[in-house]
Amino acid sequence: MSGRLASLARKVLPGKGGSIPENPDLPPPDAAAILSALPMATVVLDGEDRFRFVNHAAEQFFQLSAANLTGMALSDFLPNDTRLFAVIRQVRLQDAPVADHELVLESPRLHRTGISATAAPFADMQGAVVLTLTDGSKAQMLDRQLNFMGAARGATAMASMLAHEIKNPLSGIRGAAQLLEQSASEEDRELTTLIQEETDRIRNLIDRMDMFSDRPIERTAVNPHRVLDHVKRIAQSGFAAHLRFIEEYDPSLPPVWGNRDMLIQILLNLVKNAAEAVSTGGHSGAVGEIHLITAYHHGLRIAVPGTQERVHLPLQIIVRDNGPGIPEHLRSSLFEPFITTKRGGQGLGLALVAKLVANHGGLIECDSRPGRTSFRLSLPVPPPGEIPAGDVE
Repeated sequence: MSGRLASLARKVLPGKGGSIPENPDLPPPDAAAILSALPMATVVLDGEDRFRFVNHAAEQFFQLSAANLTGMALSDFLPNDTRLFAVIRQVRLQDAPVADHELVLESPRLHRTGISATAAPFADMQGAVVLTLTDGSKAQMLDRQLNFMGAARGATAMASMLAHEIKNPLSGIRGAAQLLEQSASEEDRELTTLIQEETDRIRNLIDRMDMFSDRPIERTAVNPHRVLDHVKRIAQSGFAAHLRFIEEYDPSLPPVWGNRDMLIQILLNLVKNAAEAVSTGGHSGAVGEIHLITAYHHGLRIAVPGTQERVHLPLQIIVRDNGPGIPEHLRSSLFEPFITTKRGGQGLGLALVAKLVANHGGLIECDSRPGRTSFRLSLPVPPPGEIPAGDVE
C-alpha cells in the first residue's frame, strides 16, 4: 500500500491531467476526489503536521468532522512522543514511504490500539505527508472470535449429547428423593431436600450451557432503537434505576438483520454489566452514566482471516459506561467462558453475548480504560428484498 500511496501522490498532482490548485495548502481537486474514495482513514498533513485534508473514514476515526479537523494539529490528539510522529519524520527525512504496525494512539481525545499506519510524501506541497490509518484490531478480534467459535462447535456438540444423557438420570434421582421424603424422618428430610436442590442446580447449569448450542437462528428486519428503548425500560425499572442514561442515536439508521429476542438478550447483558460497573458511583466519584449509541459506518467491510470473504457490518451499537474499567490482563480473553471480574460470577454472560453476536454474523469489541468502557457491536443490514413494507419490528 505504501508504494501505491507514493505513486498516487505523484500521479494526481500537477502534471498530466492535473492542475495547480488556487490554495497551495490544499490537495488538488483530483487528489481530493481519489483520497475521499479510499475506505481507510486518510489525511494530508502539512509541514507543521496540521490537517489539510480529511476523508470521511478519517472523520469517523477521529470522531470529528472535516471542518473541525482542518487546521488542527496532530499533536492536539496525540503526545509528541507517540511512534506515529517518528513515522512522519522518517518520511520527510527519506522522502520515501514508511509503514508501521501495532501502533497505540492514546490520549484523552483518542484511544486506538492495533493501528497500522502508512505515510508517504505528498508531492508539490512542501513537507506534506499523506497518512492512512487502519484499525487492525477489528480483524484480530474477528479472528479470535472465529477461532473461539470453531473450537466451541465440537465442545457444544458433545455438551448437547451429554446434557440429554445426564438429564434423564437426574429426573430419576429427583423423583426418588421425593418418594423417600414422604416416609422420611425430619432429619432425613433435610437430606432429601438437599438431593432435590442439588439435582435442580445441576439441571439449571446444563440448561445454561445448552444456550451455547449451534442452532440456526430466525432473523428478520429489526428496529435497533426499539430494542434499545425496550432494554432501557427494563433497566430503569430495576437494576439501573439509579443511573443516568444518555442516548446518542443516528435517526437514519436502517434495521438490523437479526433476532429481536436475542438482540434484547445481548444488550440487556451489556447494560447490566455496565450498571454493575458504575454501581459504586462511576469513575472517581462521577455520577454513574450509561451511554446508548448507534451509528452507521458506510462501506465498513471486515476481511475474514484465511478466506476471500468480506463481512459487511455497517451498523454500530455501542454501550458505554464511566466505570473503573476492565483490568488489562482480562481484555484479550474477555469473551471466553469462565472469565469474570465479579465475585461469585460464573463468567458465562459475555461468552454468551459473543456467541449470540456471532450467530448474527456480527462482531463485538471492547475498548476499556478508567472512566470509559465501550462495548461495540457491528451488525449486518437485511439482505436486499428482506425489509417488509411499512415499519419493522
